[in-house]
Amino acid sequence: MEEFLQVGVISSTHGIRGEVKVFPTTDDAARFKKLKKVFLETGRERLELEIQAVRFFKQFVIVKFKGIDNINEIEQYKGKSLLVDRENAVSLGEDEYYIADLIGMEVDTEEGRFGILRDVMETGANEVYIIDSDSHGEVLVPAIRQCILDVDVENKKMKIRLMDGLI
Repeated sequence: MEEFLQVGVISSTHGIRGEVKVFPTTDDAARFKKLKKVFLETGRERLELEIQAVRFFKQFVIVKFKGIDNINEIEQYKGKSLLVDRENAVSLGEDEYYIADLIGMEVDTEEGRFGILRDVMETGANEVYIIDSDSHGEVLVPAIRQCILDVDVENKKMKIRLMDGLI
């Protein structure tokens, strides 16, 4: 299981006082109001940053970090991910999973090994799992009860039923 989960990506600076525009990668952008700290993935290290202020602008979250008061101090982090540790992640309901925990999962059908879950596509109605199948190439499987039989996050395994027409 992933220890850190992505909640956003710094898309650009906002003004000259160290604020950044963050594109949220979480289902609920309003959760930034409750966050006290995030981890900035720089590529070389993870910096812990304290959130000083949050406001919203179109699809972005404008974030001000404590101690960063100048555009020059934050500009180098454009395109970098903001993470939270699992302890500060949004709690999940029944049959809900973090996408980071699903990616890379071994996928089996009732007949045996099928492939690896490569990505999750979020659509309006339900999510769609993108699976690299050993024998069929890329297969799109809707994340609905009729198709997803079992998800074992601990062992990184998923069991699916392929409905007619998916292959």
